[in-house]
Amino acid sequence: MWKWEADGNAKAVIVMIHGAMEHHRRYGWLIEAWRSAGFHVIMGDLPGHGMTTRANRGHIDSFDEYILEVKEWINAAYDFDLPVFLFGHSMGGLIAIRLLQEEHIEIAGLILSSPCLGLVKYPSRMLDMLSHGLNVIVPTFRISSGLSVELATRNEDVRAVDANDSLYITKVSVRWYRELAAAMELAFEHMNKVHDVPTLLLQAGDDKIVDKRAVKEWFNNAPLSEKRYKEWPKCYHEVFNEPEREEVFEYAHDFVISQLKAIGYVY
Repeated sequence: MWKWEADGNAKAVIVMIHGAMEHHRRYGWLIEAWRSAGFHVIMGDLPGHGMTTRANRGHIDSFDEYILEVKEWINAAYDFDLPVFLFGHSMGGLIAIRLLQEEHIEIAGLILSSPCLGLVKYPSRMLDMLSHGLNVIVPTFRISSGLSVELATRNEDVRAVDANDSLYITKVSVRWYRELAAAMELAFEHMNKVHDVPTLLLQAGDDKIVDKRAVKEWFNNAPLSEKRYKEWPKCYHEVFNEPEREEVFEYAHDFVISQLKAIGYVY
């Protein structure tokens, strides 16, 4: 876990959760954008990702490992005694949703970026069936993730950096995939358990990784009293890495400021 503090008096704390295969260093631009706008930022690498370990890269025993890790980040955010906002991209968005379904946490708002609630491309039926057996016999068996930075963003600068990123994961375990699939199912099955917090969902219109139809279905049926959906037509999956990212950030920033005003917080 790392903390980046704003200069001067901070307005709030943003707790950020990265997506599958990646790590916190890929969020340098966004971290600085929030910090420069007057927000503290807390973020870490999820279990099996980034700098957490080399031995279990791309593997977890249970999706709950992610939820427990993020709870620690949120508890650290409370130490600032400021409003806390939770941000989750892709699998990070799914983690945030599952956390809000399982726990009652005090946050001022939730920002979801192309949350992983369905995939554009699933493994073949044969491979899916095989994965159930392998999950019991050899759960750590690695398979290709099928993901690439070319599918994630149109930003050539980001693509160039990722091409030489040794921390980027290319293979995941069978157990990891089964846990991800189960978490996506639970996000829909436990729809009515989600903690009611103001939510902004920013969805890539040309998402080549997450199925935006599943995202819309979840959003439309989620029992949230205040929710906003914004789709960015040209954007690939990583809306905060796209050429339009400054516009995307301003939209997210306006949401956070509006929530601070709504709760009467003076900064």
